Amino acid sequence: MEKAANDNKPRLMNPKEAAEATSLSRTLLTLMAAEGQFPKPVQLTERRIAFVRAEVEAWLDQRIAARQVAA
Repeated sequence: MEKAANDNKPRLMNPKEAAEATSLSRTLLTLMAAEGQFPKPVQLTERRIAFVRAEVEAWLDQRIAARQVAA
């Protein structure tokens, strides 16, 4: 079976999903992204953004790894 053309594109999370995944507020995620402390969102339209799921998951993995190193 042939894969759909969009299977290779990054999967996106809306700000609410990113906030739920990280347990941080949408406002804090936006501020952290602006300061380079969180993955920058993709501007989909003039008023709509989304985060790349793989980047958010990698950011979480880094936090977990940092905790394990510090312990």
